[in-house]
Amino acid sequence: MIEEIEEILKETEKDMTKSLNYFKSEIAGIRTSRASTALVEELKVEYYGSKVPLKQLGSISVPEHNQILIQVWDNNAVSVVEKAVREELNLNPNTQGNTIRLTLPPLTEERRKELVRMLHKMTEEARVAVRNIRRDAKDMIEELEGISEDDKKRALERLQKITDKYIGEINRLSEAKEEEIMKV
Repeated sequence: MIEEIEEILKETEKDMTKSLNYFKSEIAGIRTSRASTALVEELKVEYYGSKVPLKQLGSISVPEHNQILIQVWDNNAVSVVEKAVREELNLNPNTQGNTIRLTLPPLTEERRKELVRMLHKMTEEARVAVRNIRRDAKDMIEELEGISEDDKKRALERLQKITDKYIGEINRLSEAKEEEIMKV
């Protein structure tokens, strides 16, 4: 019976890790005062009838702190990449052949605050996801039969410690990202 509890806790931790990794990838796309390839990697581009992430159409690099360089592999895709950048990111790309250069303007105070609000929303969604995983695991533990109340209580305490660890990590990542956004 203790094996069932261990299995539930192991699955719970795996699910919480997935939620944390998703949160990390989401906040990586939030623009800070420095250019980052994460800003454009997942940008969806219409390419031969389907939407594909930009990272599948070319190589992306950051030659300077405020620039992103995109080397598009297929010359036919350059115009659709430019269009996606204009529409999704509100940036004017500078194109030479199959090379697209994006120069990021400095963030205004208002835009920084807007990005922080967006970050707080994402942070709360990540916390809720972790809490939902905890709730499901708690229900499974409480429904187990043939296990003493003391074992259930210990399992629920461990579950809470695991949850606290992931919520703490989400909060730490969020605070670091907020600091990065507000840095001038």
